[in-house]
Amino acid sequence: MNIKRKKDNNTLTAAVNGRIDTATAPEFEAGVAPFLDGVKELVLDFKGVNYVSSAGLRVLLSLQKKMMAKGEMKLVNVNETVSDVFEVTGFDEILTFEKVK
Repeated sequence: MNIKRKKDNNTLTAAVNGRIDTATAPEFEAGVAPFLDGVKELVLDFKGVNYVSSAGLRVLLSLQKKMMAKGEMKLVNVNETVSDVFEVTGFDEILTFEKVK
């Protein structure tokens, strides 16, 4: 897994590449959560994510709860396979998705 972070004023964009599963979920959380100080908008770019397990969903829910207290979180560039996981689990109703132009 690889996470590239870019902070622009109050916005943190994290471009995630790889699978988010039981083995990599802690790395995903450690690559994003500690960088949320002063962030009002968290953008997770999932262009390079091809799989999300229940462990990954747990991290997304945790990040969403942290961001709800101080701003917003959205996912961009989610592929169809990962989008299907969100739909089946009901996470499409919890998380915010945006298509990048």
